[in-house]
Amino acid sequence: MFAKNEYVQECLIRQMSLNIFKKEYIAILNGILENTSGVINAHIARKANSIIEREINPAGEKAITHYTLLKTNLDLNISVVEFVLETGRTHQIRIHSKHIGNPIIGDTLYGSKSELISRQALHSNKISFIHPVTKEIMKYLAPLPDDMKHLVN
Repeated sequence: MFAKNEYVQECLIRQMSLNIFKKEYIAILNGILENTSGVINAHIARKANSIIEREINPAGEKAITHYTLLKTNLDLNISVVEFVLETGRTHQIRIHSKHIGNPIIGDTLYGSKSELISRQALHSNKISFIHPVTKEIMKYLAPLPDDMKHLVN
């Protein structure tokens, strides 16, 4: 989502800081999660000598991710998980998934290549926020893409 002007951008930034702007994701992780839900609270910083990669670092910025296990597939050794971001750091879900020992399948930066999917199995499926002009609650849903859908069903 992109703001078309500074006023709208400032409104959305404010909603994000107040946790009004909600973002939810579905991911498919390597391995079977130990817990059916939880909160990952681990600070994130840019990795030394990298302009792209981030890492868990106590000196980094606060990063909080809530997760709920939706489904497991023991045959494929995967977990389907819903993530709700409390903060919005770059690569937050990818890093937090790796941190708990269950990286996103197909994530070659924080995990490994996968035979199951040709990209990282992470999908932004819901956003909601208050429209900056009309003050109406806006909700948008995006169905899972086919390359993830066949792994979930």
